[in-house]
Amino acid sequence: MTRIAFFGHDAADAAVRRRVQGFRDDGLDVVGFTMRRNDNTQVDWENVDLGRTFDGAYRQRIQSIFDGARRAAAERDLLASADVIYARNLDMLATAFLAKRYAKLKTPVIYEALDVHRLLTRKDLIGLVLRRIEGALLRRTKRLVVSSPGFLENYFEVRHRGHYRPYLIENRLAAGADYGHRPGRDDAGRPATEPLRIGWVGVLRCARSLSLLTDLARKLGPQVRIVMHGIASSKEIPDFQQQIQDIENVEFRGRYRSPEDLSGIYGDLDLVWAGDFMEAGYNSVWLLPNRIYEGGYYAVPSIAPEGTQTAKWINARAAGFTVSENLACTLPGLVRTLIADRGLIAVKRSHLLDLPETTFVAPRGELSALISDTLQDERTSKTAKLNQPSTRDGRNPAE
Repeated sequence: MTRIAFFGHDAADAAVRRRVQGFRDDGLDVVGFTMRRNDNTQVDWENVDLGRTFDGAYRQRIQSIFDGARRAAAERDLLASADVIYARNLDMLATAFLAKRYAKLKTPVIYEALDVHRLLTRKDLIGLVLRRIEGALLRRTKRLVVSSPGFLENYFEVRHRGHYRPYLIENRLAAGADYGHRPGRDDAGRPATEPLRIGWVGVLRCARSLSLLTDLARKLGPQVRIVMHGIASSKEIPDFQQQIQDIENVEFRGRYRSPEDLSGIYGDLDLVWAGDFMEAGYNSVWLLPNRIYEGGYYAVPSIAPEGTQTAKWINARAAGFTVSENLACTLPGLVRTLIADRGLIAVKRSHLLDLPETTFVAPRGELSALISDTLQDERTSKTAKLNQPSTRDGRNPAE
């Protein structure tokens, strides 16, 4: 069985767990080498703890690369048992390569760029140094995995053209979990007498999104209800509770389990808010968020700002609605229109149900195909080097 050494930034992170589960669903064996963000993290796979990190603590995160690499290399036999190293995010890529060096291994490495961190887009010396480091590591990887073509078009092709082999794996639902049945065409929609329910689901980290949604709730009153599920970022929105506590038609339901709770969450919604402005002009414009796939599976249309990769995805599939700036005016205008004619939502819902399930759920074999393709390239490369003609002194000119 092919074995993956998975380097992840937080063992408790839902996306990290989803990727591990995806590997296992595809018949791959996984050993984790993961950091963690709290002291009570538990996992259900074989795992080496690389230490604790803290959100936004960049100096500590740099030190954690060296400490984590030493911890990983100390488990050399376990690391050497892997056929491929899979590193998620730049700091874990650096940790993986350093661990390889300490352990004197030649295992091929795959880099998954979950997003493009804001530090990498800076125009000062810090941004330049980090991009140089990323470029140097990227040239040594066998594949670059991204979740959105926007990252390739707007960042990697601009900054690292010709130095990577791309592989697109969207943030679709993992293949092996039970999400329940998709809604049927005959399922009754919410009565027009009830408030229109708009959900904001996932990591709630965008201060502008919160402001837009709370303003919408105030303007439209009992005609609309904003329902939030997930974890509110105390770093990005430190006054989250204060902003919502006095608004009767705004609910915050906190953490949820995925996939267990998804059916109930989206079954209670009419629309999904899919906007993000935390890294406006960069990451926020390029990404494709989990919620468009989750909502799409349950036939809940999304709303996204125009000019984003998310809007492009929605428009290509007639999967929801897009709004232009000034959003403080255009978003309430759109919602008023949808309240007056809920048949517009029903049309988008029908389009979502017409789409194949694989639009929203990853097909089985997607990850194993990536690993197989990578290993085949590695074997071909080694064979080519062995077959190169030697010089008169017996040296291979490739050496």
